[in-house]
Amino acid sequence: MFQFIADIFSTEGVIQTLLILCSISIVGLSLGRVKIGSISFGGAFVFFAAIAAGHFAAKAGIHTNANMMDFAKNVGIMIFVFTIGLQAGPGFVASLKKGGIKLTLSCLIGIVLQTAIVLLIFKFFNLGSQEMVGMYAGSVTNTPMLIAAQEASAGSGKADLIGAAYAAIYPFSIILVMSCIILTTKMFPKSLVKLSQNAGDEDNVVVEYRVSDNNMVHKTVKDIVADSGLHFVISRMWRGGDVSIPMSNSVIEKDDHILVICNASLRDSLDRYFGKEESTDWNRPDIDWDVVDKNLVSRVVRVTDKSVIGSTLGELKLRNKYGINITRLTRSGFTIVPSASTELLFGDSLVVVGGESRIKALGKAIGDERSRIDEPRLIPLLMGILCGVILGCIPIMIPGLDAPIKLGLAGGAIIIGLLLGAAGPALHFHIYTTRSVNLMLGQLGITAFFASVGFSVGGSFVETVFSPHGLTWIALSTAVIILPILIVAILNDKVFKIDFARNVGVICGLCTNPNALSFTNNILHSSTPSEAYATVYPFVTFIRIFLAQFLILALS
Repeated sequence: MFQFIADIFSTEGVIQTLLILCSISIVGLSLGRVKIGSISFGGAFVFFAAIAAGHFAAKAGIHTNANMMDFAKNVGIMIFVFTIGLQAGPGFVASLKKGGIKLTLSCLIGIVLQTAIVLLIFKFFNLGSQEMVGMYAGSVTNTPMLIAAQEASAGSGKADLIGAAYAAIYPFSIILVMSCIILTTKMFPKSLVKLSQNAGDEDNVVVEYRVSDNNMVHKTVKDIVADSGLHFVISRMWRGGDVSIPMSNSVIEKDDHILVICNASLRDSLDRYFGKEESTDWNRPDIDWDVVDKNLVSRVVRVTDKSVIGSTLGELKLRNKYGINITRLTRSGFTIVPSASTELLFGDSLVVVGGESRIKALGKAIGDERSRIDEPRLIPLLMGILCGVILGCIPIMIPGLDAPIKLGLAGGAIIIGLLLGAAGPALHFHIYTTRSVNLMLGQLGITAFFASVGFSVGGSFVETVFSPHGLTWIALSTAVIILPILIVAILNDKVFKIDFARNVGVICGLCTNPNALSFTNNILHSSTPSEAYATVYPFVTFIRIFLAQFLILALS
């Protein structure tokens, strides 16, 4: 029995590759759940388990098929970044308008700092350009940069030197970036406390107001919402002992009591707009808000009909047509307060309050076909990945460079994912996946990436790290990693006023570090870092690919 197991683990082929990668992933994921204090590494621990497995496999004389490991690595990272793009795509354009330019600018500052430090190391420590770029790629854990540098060095006989420097520094970079993220929690405790206090910002709150401002009297609900410039829903109105659901053309009078549903982060702004909140008591004797609910129900209705996809709620006039209130909209796992300008996308979940018959009529109008939601949409998904592969392989000629650059599989995949997530519905290209499916695909991809990369570098890891060259690379890379991260973190917090979750997401994006992103999501229990990461990743990856080839060709 033992001989049989030894044989299948030692014989190169598909079975051996699957057994090794699955075994590493199981061990790494299991150990990643172990908490040290309040911290656990999550899926990132697969990488460390893979390095250990690669080291002992090399000692035992076990060899694997390098092409299969490369296939698992490239497919894994491509699927991971593609799912990030799909998830962030619907809000990508909006994120640029709401601060994405600041995120990108802070990353550009970080890249300039990193490159300046690398060039100083090149000048004063007598490193070759291949060593320097390999160290740079390992410091920012950027595989597309590594591949671009090796392609630029093809024929020089020094491509392996780039890979050696990358492999030596890569795991230490992960640890240092994670350490920097932990350090930022100590540096900006107020920002972290604010994040904790606003942890429910993705949820909605219900607030009661009494209309006392004469500027709101005799105005319709539609006009009041438009004049405020804020996103909220007036879900109930009390007047003269009667509770009702206001329509968009309902007129608000003085001393009316209204219930407002809004994102928790807008609560202070609404207080300034409406005035002081009332103490909402659902059982108070003068106002029984529950009276209206006796004839109403709350249902979740899904958008599946092609005729309404891409239309705004204001254009559809659902509130007036059906006498219902849409109080929440869930998309890609995120809950938002809908407004007249909110576009409906395939798979959107609407929380609707109204009469049973009216909600059924609404459901027929917008689809509400659960079978279409549950049906796997593999063709659009595979077409998206195919387009990402093609885009990543397109050569881009840059003046002054002897060879064209390429975005690579990761760069092409995330750009296509963002484009499809943002513009797919408008192009009638519905690549909808449920949040659980998206998370499953992403975790499967990053796990395969961790396992294959870690195992590949594990064989020579100890010898490389503890050689004179390896120790020099590691020592010098600490400055490349730590200084820019801390400077960018301080600028984001003090100058750009970027919230803590996006700040650490930008740090992960600056280092193009999916390991650190997984770790950050785990400790913050928030998807906001992934949004920031996806916002800056395409730009950062393109700059890295350009820099790798430019530095090799300019300094050789």
